[in-house]
Order: sequence, then C-alpha cells, then structure tokens
Amino acid sequence: MTSLKQTVDVLETLYPLRYAESWDHPGLIVGDLTDPADSIVFAADPTMDVVRDAVENGAQLLVCHHPLFFRAVHEVSGRTFRGEIVSTLYRGHCALWVGHTNADAAWRGVGMAAADAFGLVDQVPMVPIDDASTPHAVGLGRVGRLPEPMTLRAFADHVAQALPATRYGIQVAGALDAPVRTVGVLPGSGDSMFNEVNALGVDVYVTSDLRHHPATDELQQSLYEAAMREDGVPLGHGDGHMRPALINTPHSAIESLWFSYALEDVPNAVELATGSRPQVRWNRTNTDPWNLSLGANFSRGDVDGR
Repeated sequence: MTSLKQTVDVLETLYPLRYAESWDHPGLIVGDLTDPADSIVFAADPTMDVVRDAVENGAQLLVCHHPLFFRAVHEVSGRTFRGEIVSTLYRGHCALWVGHTNADAAWRGVGMAAADAFGLVDQVPMVPIDDASTPHAVGLGRVGRLPEPMTLRAFADHVAQALPATRYGIQVAGALDAPVRTVGVLPGSGDSMFNEVNALGVDVYVTSDLRHHPATDELQQSLYEAAMREDGVPLGHGDGHMRPALINTPHSAIESLWFSYALEDVPNAVELATGSRPQVRWNRTNTDPWNLSLGANFSRGDVDGR
C-alpha cells in the first residue's frame, strides 16, 4: 500500500508548491495522510459530477488542475456545493490534491504539455523561475517556434484539433494568411501577460479567457506598430505583419492537456519512490461551462483578418 502522504510527496516533487503564484494555494485540499492512495483519477475541475465519479468508482485520490477553493471560503457546510464536495470526498475516503499554477510552471506541466501538443520546438518558459535544484527550464508559459512556418489559419486549425472538443471552440484574431513561426502559449487566463508577450515579439499568442477591452487594445496597438514599421519607424518587432495574432482557447480544454503527461509521470514516480504502482485514470469529462454556442457571423473582413 502507498499512503496518501507518500503520494503527495511525489506530486509535490514533480509539481513543487514553491512554483505557485503568491495568490495561489495548491496542494492537498482534502484527505487523511494515513489513507491509501493506490487508485488515482485525474480531472480538470473538481465538479460534483467528477467527485461522484471518483468516489463511486473507488478512487482514493482525485488530482485536479483547478482549485476547489479559488477565493476565500468561510464555511464548508451543507449550505454550499463545496461543503457537499468535501463531505462526499471524506465519506468516500477519496483525497483531493490540486496542481494549479505550480503545475503550470513545472517541467512536463501544463504549459509544456500544451506547447508540445501544438508542435513547438526549442521551447523556453515565458516567465522563467530560477530553480537550481532542477536541470530543466521551468516557469510560467512557454515560448517556442514551429518546425516549419505555416499560416495563421493553418496553425489555428492545428490548435483546434489538438484540444479536447468543446461547444465554445477557439477564436482567432489576426491576418489569417500571415506566416506563423514563433508562438507564445499560456494556458489559463492570459490577458494580464500582454506586456511579457509583446516583449518577446512572437507571431501568435495562444491563451484563454481573453476579455474584450484588453484584447481589442492589444490588437489595435499591434496593427498600429505594424503600420509604423511599414513606414520605416521601428516600433515593436519584425516586418509589416501585426504581432502577435491572438488565439483564444477554452480554459479547461487547454489546461487538461497536462494529464497526457501526468498519466505517465505520476505512476512512474510513485513506483520509483515506493515500489508500488498506482492505478490511474483520466476523467475526460468536458467541464467547460458552455453547452451551446449560437449566432456566429462572418463578414469578408472577418475572413481576411482585416
């Protein structure tokens, strides 16, 4: 038997809590450290359906990317869904561990899994973390290049095909026939990172949860800088193409790509540390909140990216 404490130690070696953003609180959320953890389920969100599935199928540990407690919570009573989730987990002897921004930044974590799925090579972190204890480059987001250039339209199609399907799909802003060579990827909400992305001069930025005003301002500035470069004024980066174009992905879809690595890395590491290999499963339930998308309209300007 592998104890929950042993498994948590392995998880927090693979995805160190010190990598987490200051506002984030990942790690063990629910669980008795002396309980066994020989059966693990991975899922993007600890929703009620996901939790019930784990408990009803005998899982002893649920590993999620998104927190159960994202903001301050003052009760876990029967008045709230969080109280019901905590109660269900404890009654079912199923622990909950969350790898959030610590898993974003880790080697073979969320950012790297997405960048690999999109075919990027020569990757480095977008915002590096200095960690002398690892030989790997770790940090928030990933920046890399495509082995061969392709158009924005072709790259967007490649991204869409790599992601788990959702009703929401992806959104693209930019000249669809523009060449794409360099790409920045930040799974999760990414419009707070425009300054960092702009400094890198990538052709495309792939992220999630882009809000109207920050995205519009970013695109307008990119178009302005491209026009100035065409007139011989060196603003921004590169030639007369606007950069970066934007690709907005469903939040849970892009972040769940991590589990393609975790399904291999976690049981391997647990077995190496304890001599016992846990059973693992990925619950691929689509936890994107939207189940219907209507009214998308396209004009010539939309198609051409003007």
